[in-house]
Amino acid sequence: MRGWLREIDSLLGEVDKNVRGAVRSVRSAFDDGPFEVLAYRGFGNAHCVYVYGRAQEHRSVGPSTDTDSVLENLRNTYRRADSHPLPLADLAIGYAGYTSAIKADDEGFFSGRIDLPAPIATESEWNEYQVDLLAPARPGVDRAKGTGEILIPSSSVRFGVISDIDDTVIQSGVSNILQAARAIILGNARTRLPFPGVAGFYQALRNGVSGNEKNPIFYVSSSPWNIYDVITEFMDLRKIPRGPVLLRDWDIGFGALSSIRHFDHKGDAIRNILQSYPELPFILLGDTSQHDPEIYRQIVSEFPNRVKAIYIRDVNHDAERSLAVKKLADEVLAAQSILVLAEDTLAAVTHAVEQGWISADALAHVQDEKRADERDDDSKVPSV
Repeated sequence: MRGWLREIDSLLGEVDKNVRGAVRSVRSAFDDGPFEVLAYRGFGNAHCVYVYGRAQEHRSVGPSTDTDSVLENLRNTYRRADSHPLPLADLAIGYAGYTSAIKADDEGFFSGRIDLPAPIATESEWNEYQVDLLAPARPGVDRAKGTGEILIPSSSVRFGVISDIDDTVIQSGVSNILQAARAIILGNARTRLPFPGVAGFYQALRNGVSGNEKNPIFYVSSSPWNIYDVITEFMDLRKIPRGPVLLRDWDIGFGALSSIRHFDHKGDAIRNILQSYPELPFILLGDTSQHDPEIYRQIVSEFPNRVKAIYIRDVNHDAERSLAVKKLADEVLAAQSILVLAEDTLAAVTHAVEQGWISADALAHVQDEKRADERDDDSKVPSV
Protein backbone atom coordinates (compact mmCIF):
# COMPACT_ATOMS: atom_id res chain seq x y z
CA MET A 1 0.00 0.00 0.00
CA ARG A 2 2.68 2.48 0.96
CA GLY A 3 4.60 1.76 -2.27
CA TRP A 4 1.89 2.92 -4.67
CA LEU A 5 1.10 5.92 -2.46
CA ARG A 6 4.72 6.96 -2.77
CA GLU A 7 4.59 6.63 -6.56
CA ILE A 8 1.43 8.77 -6.82
CA ASP A 9 2.87 11.33 -4.42
CA SER A 10 6.13 11.48 -6.38
CA LEU A 11 4.28 11.97 -9.69
CA LEU A 12 2.03 14.73 -8.31
CA GLY A 13 5.01 16.39 -6.69
CA GLU A 14 6.95 16.39 -9.95
CA VAL A 15 4.04 17.92 -11.89
CA ASP A 16 3.53 20.53 -9.20
CA LYS A 17 7.25 21.34 -9.11
CA ASN A 18 7.43 21.90 -12.87
CA VAL A 19 4.34 24.14 -12.92
CA ARG A 20 5.49 26.24 -9.99
CA GLY A 21 9.00 26.46 -11.40
CA ALA A 22 7.70 27.92 -14.65
CA VAL A 23 5.51 30.43 -12.82
CA ARG A 24 8.39 31.56 -10.62
CA SER A 25 10.74 31.99 -13.55
CA VAL A 26 8.27 34.34 -15.24
CA ARG A 27 7.54 36.23 -12.01
CA SER A 28 11.24 36.58 -11.19
CA ALA A 29 11.94 38.13 -14.57
CA PHE A 30 9.51 40.98 -13.86
CA ASP A 31 10.16 41.41 -10.14
CA ASP A 32 12.89 43.66 -8.76
CA GLY A 33 12.33 43.26 -5.01
CA PRO A 34 15.28 42.61 -2.66
CA PHE A 35 16.47 39.08 -1.91
CA GLU A 36 17.05 37.65 1.56
CA VAL A 37 18.69 34.56 3.01
CA LEU A 38 17.20 32.96 6.12
CA ALA A 39 19.75 30.85 7.99
CA TYR A 40 18.11 28.49 10.50
CA ARG A 41 19.71 26.82 13.49
CA GLY A 42 21.79 23.77 12.65
CA PHE A 43 23.76 21.22 14.62
CA GLY A 44 26.89 19.13 14.38
CA ASN A 45 30.09 17.90 15.93
CA ALA A 46 33.83 18.38 15.45
CA HIS A 47 33.77 16.60 12.08
CA CYS A 48 30.55 17.68 10.32
CA VAL A 49 27.62 20.05 10.62
CA TYR A 50 24.06 20.23 9.29
CA VAL A 51 22.75 23.57 8.02
CA TYR A 52 19.27 24.70 6.98
CA GLY A 53 17.74 27.80 5.48
CA ARG A 54 15.97 29.46 2.59
CA ALA A 55 16.72 31.92 -0.20
CA GLN A 56 13.73 34.06 -1.15
CA GLU A 57 12.50 37.52 -1.99
CA HIS A 58 12.15 39.73 1.06
CA ARG A 59 8.76 39.12 2.69
CA SER A 60 8.55 41.98 5.25
CA VAL A 61 7.31 39.97 8.25
CA GLY A 62 8.57 41.07 11.65
CA PRO A 63 8.13 39.78 15.21
CA SER A 64 4.64 39.79 16.69
CA THR A 65 3.35 42.38 19.15
CA ASP A 66 0.66 42.34 21.82
CA THR A 67 -1.49 44.66 19.72
CA ASP A 68 -1.53 42.57 16.52
CA SER A 69 -5.10 42.03 15.32
CA VAL A 70 -6.56 38.98 13.63
CA LEU A 71 -6.35 40.88 10.35
CA GLU A 72 -2.65 41.62 10.83
CA ASN A 73 -1.99 38.00 11.78
CA LEU A 74 -3.86 36.88 8.67
CA ARG A 75 -1.77 39.21 6.49
CA ASN A 76 1.47 37.90 7.99
CA THR A 77 0.33 34.31 7.51
CA TYR A 78 -0.36 35.08 3.86
CA ARG A 79 3.08 36.67 3.45
CA ARG A 80 4.72 33.58 4.92
CA ALA A 81 2.73 31.20 2.73
CA ASP A 82 3.16 33.34 -0.39
CA SER A 83 6.91 33.85 0.02
CA HIS A 84 8.56 34.03 -3.39
CA PRO A 85 11.44 31.55 -3.25
CA LEU A 86 14.62 31.61 -5.30
CA PRO A 87 14.53 28.13 -6.84
CA LEU A 88 17.87 26.35 -7.29
CA ALA A 89 19.77 29.30 -5.81
CA ASP A 90 23.53 28.90 -5.45
CA LEU A 91 24.87 29.65 -1.98
CA ALA A 92 28.14 29.53 -0.09
CA ILE A 93 28.24 28.33 3.52
CA GLY A 94 31.04 29.71 5.69
CA TYR A 95 31.87 27.97 8.97
CA ALA A 96 35.02 27.78 11.10
CA GLY A 97 37.14 29.28 8.33
CA TYR A 98 35.89 26.88 5.65
CA THR A 99 33.55 27.56 2.74
CA SER A 100 31.25 25.03 1.08
CA ALA A 101 28.90 25.35 -1.88
CA ILE A 102 25.26 24.34 -1.57
CA LYS A 103 22.27 24.56 -3.92
CA ALA A 104 18.70 25.29 -2.88
CA ASP A 105 15.80 23.15 -4.04
CA ASP A 106 12.92 24.31 -6.24
CA GLU A 107 11.31 26.01 -3.19
CA GLY A 108 14.47 27.94 -2.31
CA PHE A 109 15.13 25.76 0.76
CA PHE A 110 18.64 24.48 1.37
CA SER A 111 19.81 21.83 3.77
CA GLY A 112 22.75 19.51 3.93
CA ARG A 113 25.61 17.96 5.76
CA ILE A 114 28.99 19.67 5.49
CA ASP A 115 32.01 17.49 6.22
CA LEU A 116 34.85 19.53 7.67
CA PRO A 117 38.37 19.09 6.23
CA ALA A 118 39.81 18.90 9.75
CA PRO A 119 38.24 18.46 13.20
CA ILE A 120 37.09 21.72 14.78
CA ALA A 121 37.52 22.21 18.52
CA THR A 122 35.22 24.77 20.13
CA GLU A 123 34.31 25.72 23.67
CA SER A 124 31.09 27.39 22.57
CA GLU A 125 27.76 25.58 22.54
CA TRP A 126 26.40 27.84 19.78
CA ASN A 127 28.68 28.66 16.85
CA GLU A 128 28.00 31.11 14.04
CA TYR A 129 27.88 30.28 10.34
CA GLN A 130 27.35 32.54 7.33
CA VAL A 131 25.37 32.07 4.13
CA ASP A 132 26.16 34.08 1.01
CA LEU A 133 23.72 34.12 -1.93
CA LEU A 134 25.82 33.75 -5.08
CA ALA A 135 23.03 33.41 -7.65
CA PRO A 136 20.61 34.67 -8.69
CA ALA A 137 21.94 38.21 -8.48
CA ARG A 138 20.74 41.58 -9.70
CA PRO A 139 23.13 44.14 -11.20
CA GLY A 140 23.98 46.95 -8.81
CA VAL A 141 22.43 45.21 -5.79
CA ASP A 142 24.54 43.80 -2.96
CA ARG A 143 24.34 40.04 -2.56
CA ALA A 144 22.03 38.83 0.19
CA LYS A 145 23.72 37.33 3.24
CA GLY A 146 22.46 35.52 6.30
CA THR A 147 23.86 34.41 9.64
CA GLY A 148 22.81 31.31 11.55
CA GLU A 149 23.93 29.21 14.50
CA ILE A 150 25.15 25.65 14.84
CA LEU A 151 24.72 23.70 18.06
CA ILE A 152 27.79 21.78 19.23
CA PRO A 153 26.91 20.04 22.52
CA SER A 154 29.30 20.73 25.39
CA SER A 155 31.37 18.07 27.10
CA SER A 156 29.14 18.24 30.21
CA VAL A 157 26.08 16.64 28.59
CA ARG A 158 24.67 13.34 29.89
CA PHE A 159 21.93 12.83 27.32
CA GLY A 160 20.16 14.53 24.44
CA VAL A 161 16.47 15.28 23.99
CA ILE A 162 14.43 15.10 20.77
CA SER A 163 10.93 16.55 20.91
CA ASP A 164 7.98 16.94 18.61
CA ILE A 165 6.38 20.41 18.66
CA ASP A 166 2.69 20.37 17.69
CA ASP A 167 0.52 18.93 20.48
CA THR A 168 3.68 18.07 22.42
CA VAL A 169 4.99 21.55 23.21
CA ILE A 170 2.41 23.83 21.56
CA GLN A 171 -1.33 23.29 21.88
CA SER A 172 -2.06 22.91 18.17
CA GLY A 173 -4.96 20.50 17.88
CA VAL A 174 -3.43 18.89 14.77
CA SER A 175 -5.98 16.07 15.04
CA ASN A 176 -8.65 18.74 14.47
CA ILE A 177 -7.94 20.37 11.10
CA LEU A 178 -10.15 23.43 11.67
CA GLN A 179 -8.73 24.09 15.12
CA ALA A 180 -5.15 23.74 13.90
CA ALA A 181 -5.80 25.98 10.88
CA ARG A 182 -7.35 28.68 13.07
CA ALA A 183 -4.35 28.67 15.42
CA ILE A 184 -1.86 28.96 12.56
CA ILE A 185 -3.72 31.34 10.25
CA LEU A 186 -5.31 33.76 12.72
CA GLY A 187 -2.81 33.64 15.56
CA ASN A 188 0.82 34.59 16.15
CA ALA A 189 3.64 33.63 18.50
CA ARG A 190 1.97 35.47 21.38
CA THR A 191 -1.45 33.88 20.96
CA ARG A 192 -0.18 30.30 20.84
CA LEU A 193 -0.28 28.37 24.12
CA PRO A 194 2.17 25.80 25.51
CA PHE A 195 1.01 22.74 27.37
CA PRO A 196 1.04 23.60 31.09
CA GLY A 197 4.44 23.03 32.67
CA VAL A 198 6.31 22.31 29.42
CA ALA A 199 8.88 25.10 29.77
CA GLY A 200 9.82 24.02 33.29
CA PHE A 201 10.11 20.36 32.28
CA TYR A 202 12.30 21.12 29.26
CA GLN A 203 14.48 23.44 31.34
CA ALA A 204 14.88 20.62 33.87
CA LEU A 205 15.87 18.19 31.09
CA ARG A 206 18.43 20.66 29.79
CA ASN A 207 19.86 21.29 33.27
CA GLY A 208 19.91 17.60 34.25
CA VAL A 209 20.25 16.33 37.77
CA SER A 210 23.38 18.42 38.44
CA GLY A 211 21.72 21.63 37.26
CA ASN A 212 24.43 22.50 34.72
CA GLU A 213 24.61 19.65 32.22
CA LYS A 214 23.50 21.70 29.18
CA ASN A 215 21.82 18.68 27.65
CA PRO A 216 20.94 19.59 24.02
CA ILE A 217 17.31 19.69 22.91
CA PHE A 218 16.30 19.18 19.27
CA TYR A 219 12.81 19.95 17.97
CA VAL A 220 11.52 17.92 15.01
CA SER A 221 8.14 18.65 13.47
CA SER A 222 6.14 18.29 10.27
CA SER A 223 5.13 21.95 10.44
CA PRO A 224 6.29 23.96 7.39
CA TRP A 225 9.52 25.96 7.32
CA ASN A 226 7.34 28.97 6.45
CA ILE A 227 6.40 29.35 10.14
CA TYR A 228 9.91 28.78 11.54
CA ASP A 229 9.99 32.36 12.86
CA VAL A 230 6.64 31.90 14.64
CA ILE A 231 7.80 28.73 16.39
CA THR A 232 11.19 30.09 17.50
CA GLU A 233 9.65 33.37 18.68
CA PHE A 234 7.03 31.40 20.64
CA MET A 235 9.75 29.35 22.35
CA ASP A 236 11.74 32.44 23.28
CA LEU A 237 8.64 34.16 24.70
CA ARG A 238 7.69 31.08 26.72
CA LYS A 239 11.28 30.46 27.92
CA ILE A 240 11.43 27.02 26.31
CA PRO A 241 15.12 26.06 25.86
CA ARG A 242 16.66 26.94 22.51
CA GLY A 243 17.59 24.21 20.11
CA PRO A 244 17.65 23.35 16.41
CA VAL A 245 14.11 23.38 14.98
CA LEU A 246 13.84 20.95 12.07
CA LEU A 247 10.72 21.44 9.96
CA ARG A 248 9.83 20.46 6.40
CA ASP A 249 8.61 21.85 3.10
CA TRP A 250 4.90 21.45 2.41
CA ASP A 251 4.61 20.39 -1.21
CA ILE A 252 1.20 19.98 -2.81
CA GLY A 253 0.58 16.32 -3.45
CA PHE A 254 -1.23 13.23 -2.29
CA GLY A 255 1.41 12.54 0.37
CA ALA A 256 0.88 15.95 1.93
CA LEU A 257 -2.53 14.68 3.07
CA SER A 258 -1.24 11.36 4.34
CA SER A 259 1.12 10.26 7.09
CA ILE A 260 3.90 9.10 4.75
CA ARG A 261 5.89 12.33 4.63
CA HIS A 262 5.41 12.94 8.34
CA PHE A 263 6.82 9.48 9.07
CA ASP A 264 9.74 9.78 6.67
CA HIS A 265 10.71 13.37 7.52
CA LYS A 266 10.70 12.87 11.26
CA GLY A 267 12.46 9.50 11.13
CA ASP A 268 15.22 10.80 8.86
CA ALA A 269 15.81 13.88 11.02
CA ILE A 270 16.07 11.79 14.20
CA ARG A 271 18.48 9.37 12.54
CA ASN A 272 20.78 12.24 11.54
CA ILE A 273 20.81 13.51 15.11
CA LEU A 274 21.55 10.13 16.70
CA GLN A 275 24.25 9.36 14.14
CA SER A 276 25.90 12.73 14.84
CA TYR A 277 26.34 11.84 18.53
CA PRO A 278 26.97 8.08 18.63
CA GLU A 279 27.99 8.04 22.29
CA LEU A 280 25.00 10.02 23.54
CA PRO A 281 21.73 8.44 24.80
CA PHE A 282 18.48 10.26 24.11
CA ILE A 283 15.03 10.95 25.55
CA LEU A 284 12.23 11.25 22.97
CA LEU A 285 9.05 13.27 23.51
CA GLY A 286 5.89 13.22 21.39
CA ASP A 287 2.13 12.77 21.45
CA THR A 288 -0.63 10.47 20.25
CA SER A 289 -2.14 12.82 17.64
CA GLN A 290 0.01 11.56 14.77
CA HIS A 291 2.59 8.77 14.56
CA ASP A 292 5.22 9.72 17.13
CA PRO A 293 4.91 6.42 19.07
CA GLU A 294 5.34 4.36 15.88
CA ILE A 295 8.28 6.46 14.68
CA TYR A 296 10.01 6.30 18.06
CA ARG A 297 9.43 2.54 18.29
CA GLN A 298 11.26 2.18 14.97
CA ILE A 299 14.13 4.33 16.25
CA VAL A 300 14.48 2.11 19.33
CA SER A 301 14.85 -0.89 17.00
CA GLU A 302 17.42 0.80 14.79
CA PHE A 303 19.49 2.24 17.65
CA PRO A 304 19.67 -0.36 20.44
CA ASN A 305 20.48 0.98 23.92
CA ARG A 306 20.39 4.59 22.71
CA VAL A 307 16.90 5.63 23.89
CA LYS A 308 16.59 6.08 27.65
CA ALA A 309 12.85 6.74 27.54
CA ILE A 310 9.96 7.83 25.32
CA TYR A 311 7.38 10.24 26.77
CA ILE A 312 4.10 10.36 24.85
CA ARG A 313 1.44 12.93 25.72
CA ASP A 314 -2.07 11.45 25.39
CA VAL A 315 -3.97 14.17 23.52
CA ASN A 316 -6.54 11.92 21.83
CA HIS A 317 -8.04 10.32 24.94
CA ASP A 318 -9.28 7.63 22.59
CA ALA A 319 -9.48 4.08 23.95
CA GLU A 320 -8.44 2.43 20.68
CA ARG A 321 -5.45 4.76 20.20
CA SER A 322 -4.37 4.35 23.82
CA LEU A 323 -4.51 0.56 23.45
CA ALA A 324 -2.32 0.73 20.32
CA VAL A 325 0.24 2.90 22.11
CA LYS A 326 0.29 0.57 25.13
CA LYS A 327 1.03 -2.32 22.78
CA LEU A 328 3.93 -0.33 21.40
CA ALA A 329 5.05 0.32 24.98
CA ASP A 330 5.35 -3.44 25.51
CA GLU A 331 7.51 -3.70 22.38
CA VAL A 332 9.70 -0.80 23.53
CA LEU A 333 10.14 -2.44 26.95
CA ALA A 334 11.18 -5.70 25.28
CA ALA A 335 13.79 -3.67 23.36
CA GLN A 336 15.33 -2.50 26.67
CA SER A 337 13.78 0.98 26.75
CA ILE A 338 10.54 2.39 28.15
CA LEU A 339 7.52 4.27 26.76
CA VAL A 340 5.50 6.35 29.21
CA LEU A 341 1.99 7.34 28.09
CA ALA A 342 1.38 10.51 30.09
CA GLU A 343 -1.86 12.36 30.71
CA ASP A 344 0.04 15.57 31.43
CA THR A 345 3.51 17.03 31.90
CA LEU A 346 3.70 16.09 35.59
CA ALA A 347 3.56 12.37 34.83
CA ALA A 348 6.66 12.64 32.64
CA VAL A 349 8.44 14.88 35.16
CA THR A 350 7.75 12.42 37.98
CA HIS A 351 9.21 9.54 35.99
CA ALA A 352 12.32 11.53 35.01
CA VAL A 353 12.92 12.47 38.66
CA GLU A 354 12.54 8.85 39.74
CA GLN A 355 15.12 7.80 37.13
CA GLY A 356 17.61 10.40 38.38
CA TRP A 357 17.71 12.29 35.07
CA ILE A 358 16.50 15.62 36.44
CA SER A 359 16.62 17.31 39.84
CA ALA A 360 13.95 16.43 42.40
CA ASP A 361 13.39 20.18 42.84
CA ALA A 362 12.06 20.28 39.28
CA LEU A 363 8.79 18.62 40.29
CA ALA A 364 7.64 21.45 42.57
CA HIS A 365 8.79 24.05 40.03
CA VAL A 366 6.82 22.42 37.19
CA GLN A 367 3.75 22.07 39.43
CA ASP A 368 3.82 25.83 40.12
CA GLU A 369 4.36 26.63 36.45
CA LYS A 370 1.59 24.26 35.41
CA ARG A 371 -0.90 26.00 37.68
CA ALA A 372 0.16 29.40 36.29
CA ASP A 373 -0.15 28.17 32.70
CA GLU A 374 -3.61 26.75 33.38
CA ARG A 375 -4.74 30.19 34.48
CA ASP A 376 -3.67 31.57 31.10
CA ASP A 377 -6.46 32.66 28.78
CA ASP A 378 -7.54 29.88 26.42
CA SER A 379 -8.84 32.33 23.81
CA LYS A 380 -5.75 34.32 22.97
CA VAL A 381 -6.53 35.17 19.37
CA PRO A 382 -7.05 38.94 19.50
CA SER A 383 -10.10 40.63 18.01
CA VAL A 384 -9.95 42.60 14.78
